[in-house]
Amino acid sequence: MGVRDRLTTVIKTKGQVILPKAIRDQLQWGAGPRLTVKNTPDGVLLKSTPVFAASSIDALFGTMRHEGPALSIDDMNAAITREAERRAGD
Repeated sequence: MGVRDRLTTVIKTKGQVILPKAIRDQLQWGAGPRLTVKNTPDGVLLKSTPVFAASSIDALFGTMRHEGPALSIDDMNAAITREAERRAGD
């Protein structure tokens, strides 16, 4: 990439930087994503940060307990179908 092809921006008085639209479009970054900022030998690196921290099944197991008797697979499938139909109607 030649000097004339480089995209530039300016650091504002409050430290704000506007990312060029071409870069935002390429990365599909709309308004609001959280970014991790890292200082590297090559410059500043911006990476999108996941909304939720990484976790495992073991860490989540049992966190959403069902009150009452255990449901059958058919009962669970029926509940999923009802909720999908409800959301489709929204």
